[in-house]
Amino acid sequence: MKRSIFTVLISTFALFAAAQQKPNVIFILADDMGYGDLGVYGQQLIETPNIDRLAANGIRFTQFYAGTSVCAPSRASLMTGLHTGHSPIRGNYEIKPEGQLPLPDATFTMPEMFKKAGYITGCFGKWGMGFPGSEGDPVKQGIDQFYGYNCQRQSHNFFPDHLWDNEKRVELNNTNSQQNDYAPEMIQQRALSFMEANQSKPFFMYLSYTLPHAALQLPDGDASFEYYKKKFNEQPKGVKKDWNGLGYQPQAYPHAAYAAMVSRLDNYVGAVLAKLKTLGLDKNTLVVFTSDNGPHREGGNEPEFFNSSAGFKGIKRQLTEGGIREPMIISWLGKIKSGQVSDHIGAFWDFFPTFSAITGQPAPPNTDGISILPTLLKKGKQAQHSFLYWEFHEDGGRQAVRIGKWKAIKEGVIKNPNAQIQLYDLTNDPQENNNLAVAQPDIVKQAERIMQREHVEHKNFPFIPNKLQ
Repeated sequence: MKRSIFTVLISTFALFAAAQQKPNVIFILADDMGYGDLGVYGQQLIETPNIDRLAANGIRFTQFYAGTSVCAPSRASLMTGLHTGHSPIRGNYEIKPEGQLPLPDATFTMPEMFKKAGYITGCFGKWGMGFPGSEGDPVKQGIDQFYGYNCQRQSHNFFPDHLWDNEKRVELNNTNSQQNDYAPEMIQQRALSFMEANQSKPFFMYLSYTLPHAALQLPDGDASFEYYKKKFNEQPKGVKKDWNGLGYQPQAYPHAAYAAMVSRLDNYVGAVLAKLKTLGLDKNTLVVFTSDNGPHREGGNEPEFFNSSAGFKGIKRQLTEGGIREPMIISWLGKIKSGQVSDHIGAFWDFFPTFSAITGQPAPPNTDGISILPTLLKKGKQAQHSFLYWEFHEDGGRQAVRIGKWKAIKEGVIKNPNAQIQLYDLTNDPQENNNLAVAQPDIVKQAERIMQREHVEHKNFPFIPNKLQ
C-alpha cells in the first residue's frame, strides 16, 4: 500500500514537473497607450517603475508595430497572425445593442493554439471581436475563462452597468451618478485569481486592460490622481456635473487623470509580476507588454502634453509612426538576457508564430508573421520581413507599407485607389516630415505593388479592388 502511494506521488510530481516545462505566457495589452507613455521609452511626466523594470529584465523593441491604428482590427491581427489586408476583422464594425462583428467560427486563433498545446487560457479585460453568444465570443475562440467587456464600445465607461463572466452577464452597482464598482480593479482581481488557480499547469493569460483609453475615469480617492494634480498644478476645467451617460464622461483634470490611469496600469503590471514571484512562476513565465495602437485624443486627453507619440507624427487612427509604432517589451527570466534593446522590425502578426515555436506547435496556416524567437533567445538566424503592411478603414481609408528603412503611406484610398503615395526614410526622418516620393520612383512603385497585392477584398469590409493596375 505504501509503495502504491509513493508511486502515485512520484507520478504526480513528474506530471507537474513536465507541465511546468512549458512556459506560462502572459500577454499584457494596453489600450491606446502611445510609444512615449512609458519612462523606459522617454516619458518625463508619468512614472512607470514596474513596466520600466520589466524592460530592464528583458528586451525592449524600438521598431515594433501594432496590427493597425484602432482597437478591433489591431487585436484581430494579434489573434490571427494576419495583417489587416488578410484578417477577417478590419475595422470597428459595431453590432447593436452590444458587441462587434465576430471572428468567424473557422478562424484559428492564438488561444486555440495554446489549448492544443495543453494550456489553460484566460482573457481578462476587453475582447471586442464578437458580440455575446456569437461565434466570435471569446469562449468560442479558445478562451477557457473570460472576465471583462465583451464589447469595446461598452468599455468606454470604466463604471459600466455590467461585465461578462464567460457567457454570464454580471450586473454591477453603477449608474451615471453613483459609481461604485470600478471595472479595471474587478478585472485585475479576477486575473490574479486565475494565476493562483492555475499555478500547477501551463497557462496563457491575455490581459487586455482598458487603461488608459478614454473616458478619463478613476475611483474616488485614487492616490495617483491626487498626486498628479499637485505635480502638474492642474487647475480644473469647467465640466457639467450631471452626465447623461452618452459619450465619454467629462473630466475636470484630464492631465492628472490620464497620468493616473497609466500609473494604475503600471501598478497592475507590478502586481502581476509580484504574484508570479509569490507563486514561484517568475522563472517559467514569458511576459509581453505592448499597446494596441497609438495615443488617443478623446475624453479631454491631450497627448501632446505628455509627448505620448515620442516625437513621431500622428496618433490613434493614423498610419504614421505615432499611430502604429508601439512600446514592446518581453521578459523571460533565465531565457532572455536582461537589459537588451532591439531594433528588429516586427508587428503583431509575429506573436502567433513565435508562441507556436515556443510551445512546439505548427505555425499557423497562411500567417503573415515570422517567429522572433531567434531574437529573443539569441539562437539561430532571425528571419526578416521583406515588408510590413497595414490598412485603416475609417477617415476615407489608408494604406501603409514599410520596406526596410522606407515607409509608404496612401490616404483617401476608398474614393481614389490611385492616390499619390507619400514616402519617408525612417532612418534619417523618423518624424515623416520629408516626402521623398518624387526622388524615389522605384521604391514608390514597389510599395504600390505591395499595397495592391496584399489587400484582399472582404465582403464585410469593402475597401479597394484587388487588381494590379
